[in-house]
Amino acid sequence: MLNPLWLHTFKTLVDVGHFTQTAEKLHMTQPGVSQHIKKLESAAGHSLIRRENKGFELTEQGRIVYDYALKIRDDEAKLMESLSFDDPYSGVCKLSCSGSLALLLYPQLLSLQQTYPNLNIHLEAAPNQKILNDVQSANVDFGIVTQTPSNLYDSTIIGEEDLCLLLPKAYKNQPINEKLLFDCGLIKHPDALHYLSLYFSLCGDQALAGINVDTIPTVGYINQLSQILLPVAKGLGFTVLPASALENFPDKDQIHIAKTKRNVKETLYLVQKRNRQLPHRYQTISDLLKGIFAT
Repeated sequence: MLNPLWLHTFKTLVDVGHFTQTAEKLHMTQPGVSQHIKKLESAAGHSLIRRENKGFELTEQGRIVYDYALKIRDDEAKLMESLSFDDPYSGVCKLSCSGSLALLLYPQLLSLQQTYPNLNIHLEAAPNQKILNDVQSANVDFGIVTQTPSNLYDSTIIGEEDLCLLLPKAYKNQPINEKLLFDCGLIKHPDALHYLSLYFSLCGDQALAGINVDTIPTVGYINQLSQILLPVAKGLGFTVLPASALENFPDKDQIHIAKTKRNVKETLYLVQKRNRQLPHRYQTISDLLKGIFAT
């Protein structure tokens, strides 16, 4: 096993690029630095640096040992993170939610990270099923979904969000019925059929509730949230999205929000893998999310 102290001296030398400055940084003498390098070379069985005047160049073996030293540093950082498992304001937090929610939540999560710089926020926008799959496989630790999770997950209701049936502005004064929607055509996105089924079943219109969403003609598909409403604004089709998606769309004056008997809200579930104990920092995230939806 290569001596970790010699490896650290070698890594610092490569990073700094100068023996004297390395000695100053490590509070050593220059001969002490040279001695560590010689001992490391002896243990490795190869020359690691090639001196040139007052500088040096790494040998090929030196590059390999330097990469190994970096791995040792990274492994130590991961170890220290694992030792701070219960620190509520430190560590990596991996979350996933819909694109519309990401627009709402990300600025708030960044503000939290500014307050606690040792938090490291990773947020991914994804459709419901991918979120659930990623939580189950531990690719993310927390997810927010709009469908009732199975018993593979622990879940908590954290809020609601309005769903909107969105059409081109030209449809503003026309009654919403099956013929109009079939003539207009659906702009699909990853959650479109889920949203559409939910909207039709809860809007209070029996005629809409009887529509088979799979039979509605599709006139376009896009999986980038910021682009979903673009074809709607251009008069090419309709779609269903959370209200927050419309609020962040620059040409929302070209979009008509359909009026139905009842406002439709989707329930938001905060999910994690069943019986998985998460670090305390996720309680910090959970408290923030609940506060956002409470207001």
